[in-house]
Amino acid sequence: MARTDGPAKAASRAATLSDVARAAGVSLATASKAINGRDQVAPATRERVQRAAAELAFTPNQLARSLIAGRTGTVGLLTSDLEGRFVIPILMGAEDAFGAGQVNVFLCDARGDAIREQHHLKALLNRRVDGIIVVGRQTDPRPSLGHDLPVPVVYAYAPSDDPTDVSVTPDNVSGGRLAIEHLISCGRTRIAHITGDPTYAAAQDRAVGVRAALAEAGLELVGDVRYSTWSEQWGRDASAMLLEQHPDIDGIFCGSDQIARGVLDTLRDLGKDVPGDVAVIGYDNWEVLAVNARPELTSIDANLQQLGRTAARRIFEAIEGTEPDPGEHQLPVRLVIRGSTIARR
Repeated sequence: MARTDGPAKAASRAATLSDVARAAGVSLATASKAINGRDQVAPATRERVQRAAAELAFTPNQLARSLIAGRTGTVGLLTSDLEGRFVIPILMGAEDAFGAGQVNVFLCDARGDAIREQHHLKALLNRRVDGIIVVGRQTDPRPSLGHDLPVPVVYAYAPSDDPTDVSVTPDNVSGGRLAIEHLISCGRTRIAHITGDPTYAAAQDRAVGVRAALAEAGLELVGDVRYSTWSEQWGRDASAMLLEQHPDIDGIFCGSDQIARGVLDTLRDLGKDVPGDVAVIGYDNWEVLAVNARPELTSIDANLQQLGRTAARRIFEAIEGTEPDPGEHQLPVRLVIRGSTIARR
């Protein structure tokens, strides 16, 4: 549904501080300071904000004042990640940035339910949190919470579908490229790609990086990208089919560490040496899988703790009155090299 801004919208309900900020052409933090008489605002800006507030019949409330009248030292983290696979390292990174004991983080799991998410959102606002970090369970764009909230919001891992929101995400295209460049550097030229659900943006983005890196090296992907589930069983089945059709494959990039573990099983069953005959690389650097694989699994790490730290810093910037750059900000991923691509000497 298209969003309509301005007095016509505000007339149908009580005007919010966001309405005033948009009408005056300033940030939410600046509007809050102007309404509450703080001296950090230029006189002309203050007059413009106050005029917009009068035209919209805006009445300040405690939540709107919370940006500048005093902090509660709390931040909400709203997630739909049922398994905690991605949200936990993001939470750890955010807590690192907030400082031990200085800011408390309330973790709410919406379980993928929009109604439950709204319930948690209201609960967080009732607790007077200073900001909210929204963490998705996959990198596909998710619905925005809107701009009528009295606190800053940053979206992590899953970007908001509103380009005027602030989102921080891992760079999956670069992740795919990095994996292929590493395999090529190990002398591999017959490379296949097995990945997960094709409806996931992450799967498509990594495949884009794969094809780009191969093209730059003058190579072609062996067979088509193999899409299915993010599971060890799929890794076993897909690699068996690939090797039957293309027995000269010498490198396989997998879209997840779970898939890669299945690939390692099949290679072992077929008597293939890893990495001597075939080098294998996974994605996510899920250590419980990667370190316990035999051989240990090389993987792309999405730097989720850094993602959490960055989201926390964006919240701090907004609370301090600095308007963060809107849009999706993609953060670098990194390669973690283990024995599945480079044999131990």
